[in-house]
This record gives sequence, C-alpha cells and structure tokens, in this order.
Amino acid sequence: METSVARNLMSNDEWAFFERFILAVRSPNGRKPTNHRLVLDGIFWIARTGSPWRNLPEEFGKWSSVYRQFRRWTLAGLWEQILEALNESRIVPDALQMIDSTVVRAHHQAAGAKGGLRAKVSAAREVASRPRSICGSMRQACP
Repeated sequence: METSVARNLMSNDEWAFFERFILAVRSPNGRKPTNHRLVLDGIFWIARTGSPWRNLPEEFGKWSSVYRQFRRWTLAGLWEQILEALNESRIVPDALQMIDSTVVRAHHQAAGAKGGLRAKVSAAREVASRPRSICGSMRQACP
C-alpha cells in the first residue's frame, strides 16, 4: 500500500499555531480560500528536502500555486511574524527556530588562488587585445 507524502506532515496542534497567522495576512479579495494547511505542508516539504519547486509532489497542489502563495506570504511578512511569536513564546528551543540556513563553500580558485580567476581574466584580456582581421577567415583578398 502506497503512503501519501502529504499525510501527517503537520500535527493538528502545529496547524492551530500557524493558522491564526495565515488568516491574519489573508487578503479579502473574494477568492475561494485554498487549503492553506496543504499549501503550508508543501512549503515545508520544499524547505525540508531542498527540492526545486517544480518537483513538489502533486498531492500538495500545483507547484506554481504553492509557490505563488509562498511568495504572497513572504511579501506579507508572515514568516517574520511566526518567528517573532516563536521567540516570544519560548515553546521551541532557539536551535530549532531556524527555517533555512544555507552554507555555500566556494572552490579555492574562486578566491583568486594560483590559476584561478585572475589568470582567466588576464588570458581573456590578452585575447581581446589582439588585432583582428576578417580577410583570413573569409578567404578573400583584403583591399
């Protein structure tokens, strides 16, 4: 029996915590409300797996709709409000309140080490400064 990816991702207590923030930033534009719990689960799935938005499993809804809602919530300051409430409540240890922390290590050549970027830039400048002639490539006599 196949298990659903979206099933049991967020507990009812967790959803009760997040729901009040989501309802507070919701714009009353007359649209039919979406399943915000499923959308939030999809956003958390992306954050947890690091997958591209297009790889979001279909059971969360269309990836573009989930992304659009994520973007709206980001612009509305939802994530900052949630983190502020978590900090004030002291219900979650500080170490667990990080939503995303990305560390990118650059290759040693990116810092300009021997044979790195400086050598490539110098080589490109040298090639660019050479005189150019179109006569040889067109196999015609130059005037």
